[in-house]
Amino acid sequence: MRIDVKSEMLQWAIKRAGFDEHELVIKSPDLGKWLSGERKPTVKQLQKFAKKVYLPFGYLLLSEPPQEHLPIPFFRTQKKQAKKTTDLNVYDTILMLQQRQDWLREYLIENEFAALPFVGRFQNQEHIDESKVVDDIRQTLNLSQDWASEFSSWSEALAHLVNQIEDHRIIVVFNGVVGNNTHRKIAVEACRGFVLVDEMAPFMFINNADAKAAQMFTIVHELAHIWLGYSAGFDFRLMRPADDPLEKMCDGIAAEFLVPSKAFGIFWKKSQSIERAARHFKVSEIVIARRALDTGKINRRQFSDFYYTYIHKERNRKKSQGGNFYATTRKRLSPTFGAHIYHAVTSGQLLYRDAYKLTGLKGNTFQTFFSTYLGE
Repeated sequence: MRIDVKSEMLQWAIKRAGFDEHELVIKSPDLGKWLSGERKPTVKQLQKFAKKVYLPFGYLLLSEPPQEHLPIPFFRTQKKQAKKTTDLNVYDTILMLQQRQDWLREYLIENEFAALPFVGRFQNQEHIDESKVVDDIRQTLNLSQDWASEFSSWSEALAHLVNQIEDHRIIVVFNGVVGNNTHRKIAVEACRGFVLVDEMAPFMFINNADAKAAQMFTIVHELAHIWLGYSAGFDFRLMRPADDPLEKMCDGIAAEFLVPSKAFGIFWKKSQSIERAARHFKVSEIVIARRALDTGKINRRQFSDFYYTYIHKERNRKKSQGGNFYATTRKRLSPTFGAHIYHAVTSGQLLYRDAYKLTGLKGNTFQTFFSTYLGE
């Protein structure tokens, strides 16, 4: 059976996926015949094409392309990029996490979980004191002002911070691809992170392709969004916020949370060293450099030079390291979300087929992950 599909829909699908039409036609002569109307595709051929261009099959049968809009504001650091179309991989990731969030919200409500009191605690306040938001985040997460000093390195401090966040039912997803599809990478330049605020199940996404050194700042920036009650995504280039009042406020909250300005000023007078300050405050050197820029200790050029050199070293170090699929999956799902999925499946509240869709895992892979790696 062959299907009548408009060439305009095929062209839209190709462009949407970021492919070059001419190159695809060379690789697949049949596509050229579909585009010209010389021939119609079979159901199987069109299904294969839909999968290739990351579209639900039914979309190709529409009379015209659907209107697709990001469900959350997306802030960009550079003004000239303000109207740029959002990367398809980012768009699909946001939709995927929204589906997980919708399920988890309903599951938590059905099981009589209470709403999280800190979500949107400072929303709609006329004048917001950033220091009060910082104090409230610390208090909620059971962290003292110098909590990081308990750890020997910033990476240990980061791990502890993420654990505390997850313990308070905030889902933290680390991923650099769409789901588990390693062919669909999410460029750091396109998205450093985003947060989906919800009083039952807030989700935050951290681009795992980003240098570990920069991820801590992104995480706390997203925490600020949760406390202020606003979902958003951002590219956060050079670790600088977009020219938006809310983004600047979240940026200031993150900076004060990680490196208190008063303590930083006192320490900098003694050392004037990024490396020493990083060891003292248990944050990465890139966060200290950013704080030094904010407080006028270094200028923009000095920060940019340091940033690019440091990030280059971090990414090269990451490329040389291997990884375990199940350990990676644990970070892509979040242990808290995974625990709820597993409990729902084993208690009969969620069918395995639906759990497979929500997690991107199937059969033995699903069983191995949940029985062996989830609790690590």
